[in-house]
Amino acid sequence: MARRTTTSIQPGFVDIGSLRVHHMHGGRGSPVVFIHGLGSSGYMEWRFTLEPAAAHHRVFAPDLPGYGRTGKPRTRYTIPYFARFVERYIEDRGLRSVVLVGASLGGRIALEVALEHPRLVRKLVLVNTLGLGRPQVRMAHMAYGLVTIPRVGEAVMRFTRDALHWASPKMIRRVAGRYAGASSDLERSMDDVYLENLREMYAGDDFHNAYLSTVRSLINPRALFGGHHDVTSRLHEIRVPLQLIWGADDPLFPVSHAARANALVAHSRLAIIEGAGHSPQAERPEEFNRVLLKFIDG
Repeated sequence: MARRTTTSIQPGFVDIGSLRVHHMHGGRGSPVVFIHGLGSSGYMEWRFTLEPAAAHHRVFAPDLPGYGRTGKPRTRYTIPYFARFVERYIEDRGLRSVVLVGASLGGRIALEVALEHPRLVRKLVLVNTLGLGRPQVRMAHMAYGLVTIPRVGEAVMRFTRDALHWASPKMIRRVAGRYAGASSDLERSMDDVYLENLREMYAGDDFHNAYLSTVRSLINPRALFGGHHDVTSRLHEIRVPLQLIWGADDPLFPVSHAARANALVAHSRLAIIEGAGHSPQAERPEEFNRVLLKFIDG
């Protein structure tokens, strides 16, 4: 007789001020809040993690403003803006202190919250995170620079939206995998549901505006040369337990970023996941979840 599986994770909407927020939530126990990265959503980024985590914890994965199914206001999408949203989301859920988990841009947002509002964060998990050193810019990532150019960025977004419909799934996975340094089973880590969610998100012009605003706030001469996103010099302020989880083959944020951060934070540990690039939570989910849950439960 086949085992019945119950899904404890549910989608839902909450209103935070005038913003309609979509989030995934469920489980019981101590609260864990997951923050997704650029061009993603809570239900896409953490699709292999939420159910295992909800077995022993109360989990939350909001879509950031401008992303997924959350509202997409006309505003400047910056790290401080996203951090304020996360703070309000945590407080609006009535949570006093959480384990905060962030990947890539989401990790940098989580860092901002931990540095500016440490009372909200009990433990911190950073996954292949922006802000721990200068990114390695390779030819495959020049597209990020391209989208900062007025009108060119808008054209790139429209092309991507169209390509998600006419290109074969195999081609989409190959191109996306190259950007992320993924070397795992791409049909599993970027399955058909994931691709359909990507198409849905790229369909709306409001998402294009939010994405471009985010990238343009991250990649500009003042931010890059002023080192506004690199918070290495402030890592000594992190007083809570820190778990760094890094894909060994990340082409954008090398393992050296994580190793340096690990050395600078007193209560830190580092797990390097072999055979994974920028998204170990999708490429090596079993190993990622094992490391994550051991840290959360410890």
